[in-house]
Amino acid sequence: MNVSTPVQRFPIRTLASLTGVLPVTLRAWERRYGLIRPKRTPSGHRYYTQEHVHLIHRVLALTAKGIPISDVPRALAGSEPEPAAAAGATGPWAPHLRRMSQAIAQFDESALDEAYDSALALHPIGSVTRNLLMPLLAILGLRWERAAGAIAEEHFFAVYLRNKLGARLHHRRPQAGPRLLLACAPGEHHEIGLLLFVLAAYEAGLRCVTLGADIPLTELAPAALRGGCHAIVLSSSTDPAPGILAKGLPELAAQARIPVFVGGQTSVRHHDAVVAAGAVPLGTDIETGMRLVQATLGSGAKSR
Repeated sequence: MNVSTPVQRFPIRTLASLTGVLPVTLRAWERRYGLIRPKRTPSGHRYYTQEHVHLIHRVLALTAKGIPISDVPRALAGSEPEPAAAAGATGPWAPHLRRMSQAIAQFDESALDEAYDSALALHPIGSVTRNLLMPLLAILGLRWERAAGAIAEEHFFAVYLRNKLGARLHHRRPQAGPRLLLACAPGEHHEIGLLLFVLAAYEAGLRCVTLGADIPLTELAPAALRGGCHAIVLSSSTDPAPGILAKGLPELAAQARIPVFVGGQTSVRHHDAVVAAGAVPLGTDIETGMRLVQATLGSGAKSR
């Protein structure tokens, strides 16, 4: 059975939860600017797809660079979300995006350090994650799909960012909020998204137990119980192996008896399957996902 086909269609409330943009705003973007136009089923019902999620993230990245929403349609029509577009963009984040992208292309760690540190000197870490690191990863993702030497470039930046985030996490302030168990799903070897979420969790006052890449789902419920965790957060950007969504995730949700969240592209592409498994999809926007985690846990989690 192909679980991905129905997941490509979701209502506006799901689109809002995956992107952090309110339905009223999405409708206004459609009505006033011709953005985010829904598709229709043969019976006339409106629905949205993964492509709409990507488009909204591009819109948010452009507005974060200082482009007015009224000018976004023209910006989208005249450019692609690649390094070249970032180099020509306006707004306070464009120079940081350009410098970091160029440093990565040249494998220049000193230049990358200088660009990253200059951004942190001017902006809080949450803003840097939202307006610099996430757009940068999206831009580089397109370049890595097309350019020669892409694998080496990806590994260079992954190691660099892992070290930077690790240093920040090592010097974090003690927290007293609910505790999360965080891990990459089986087969997921990219830890950057997970580490960015961990950093956001600490900034939100939560405690974290971080297990890293490629963790078997059968390990998570016992670990969460022993660690006194109030929720489990899985990061998954690649399509799960057969049986994960249909069997492994439902079993985890049943055994854990605490909320199970799934973030990353899997939660977008397989939204309905994640929900059917008893888990909560977080989408790809870290701030939106963190708000959903906090809202789900509520104050009662602290009493566990």
